[in-house]
Amino acid sequence: MFQQTAKELITFIEKSPTCFQAVATMKELLEQEGYQELKENEKWTVEKGGNYFVTRNDSALIAFSVPKGEWKGFRIMASHSDSPTFKIKDHPEMTVENKYVKLNVERYGGMICAPWFDRPLSVAGRVVVKENNAFVTKLVDIDRDLLMIPNLAIHMSRQINDGYQYSAQKDMLPLFGEISAKDTFMDTVAQNVGVKAEDILGHDLFLYNRQKGSIWGAQEEFLSVGRLDDLQCAFASLKGFLGGEKKEHVAVHCVLDNEEVGSSTKQGAASTFLYDVLVRMTRSLGMDYEDYLRALADSFMVSADNGHALHPNYTEKADPVNRPVLNQGIVIKYSGNQKYCTDAVSAAMFKDLCKQAEVPYQTFTNHSDVPGGSTLGNISNTKVALNSVDVGLPLLAMHSPYETAGLKDTYYLIEAAKKLFA
Repeated sequence: MFQQTAKELITFIEKSPTCFQAVATMKELLEQEGYQELKENEKWTVEKGGNYFVTRNDSALIAFSVPKGEWKGFRIMASHSDSPTFKIKDHPEMTVENKYVKLNVERYGGMICAPWFDRPLSVAGRVVVKENNAFVTKLVDIDRDLLMIPNLAIHMSRQINDGYQYSAQKDMLPLFGEISAKDTFMDTVAQNVGVKAEDILGHDLFLYNRQKGSIWGAQEEFLSVGRLDDLQCAFASLKGFLGGEKKEHVAVHCVLDNEEVGSSTKQGAASTFLYDVLVRMTRSLGMDYEDYLRALADSFMVSADNGHALHPNYTEKADPVNRPVLNQGIVIKYSGNQKYCTDAVSAAMFKDLCKQAEVPYQTFTNHSDVPGGSTLGNISNTKVALNSVDVGLPLLAMHSPYETAGLKDTYYLIEAAKKLFA
């Protein structure tokens, strides 16, 4: 069961080179299960026993199931669809001494730069065109080895192994082709979606790592692939959501965007997206705002965003006591400065959930001298305030284009999500 789940995860991630494809893949799976799409610009009709989903910006998605009978509160699992990468700028082509063509890119999120070198890359995302007097989004995935960021030979950079500060504007620009490729990049993108380059009015295009996912280790106990942070949690949330009985509470599978750049967008955790969906849903069910607030007081959210495992070569970086490792279960994340939303109440609720699901859990806190990151849980709570816990699955090489996880841990989160969505 562990290996089969890991293979399904790898397939899901490889179909999701950017947040846009991740949401499209989830939409497809939900529609196969009979979920009805709601549009934000249309009037909603929500009924008891109904299953629905809504998207925003093509990069965030919220699905929910309303029980047939009486229900008490919401059970929410929230994750994010984006990962650190490089975004392609407008007018991206840059010629080099009339010999090469490279692309102009900028950082999206905080990534480890070194692993992006010397591996096959390609481009995915979306373009916008105008058809029949309407703006239409088309998803792009150039499914071939298209680009590479070549390293400078050590003979010309003797200090490279002594530590090097990478410049995104100089060091990280991918090689596209010889000079004969000049003025063809947008044609390549346009051809991928069946339009003309001049018809593309806007684009959100990103680099992605083409290296396939791998299950490896002495006993095949590890898996590595790009974008585990946070598609591993998004996948587990969706699987648990679809597998849960969803009888006692309104079950909500929530995948937000732009966590890696602060969440302050219309589709991020700092937006009104989750609030809007919950309020519109309850009002369509004939409830008023007082009813919504009462339901919220009886609700629980799991903010699922991956965490750091104990590193075999840097054990001193971990907290002296709270040292999660791969394959030992879901990580409950704590932060004294409230970078994570876990408190005593929400931790107790989640530990009880894990016990019901018969899956292991671990705890994570940052080393007191090493500041850590934050996640979407506490940001989302400023818009939708409810008991919330921050959890994740342990990773090595987080924010590398090729991250490593434990083979078993995805299954553990799926089982916990099934109990959350009971």
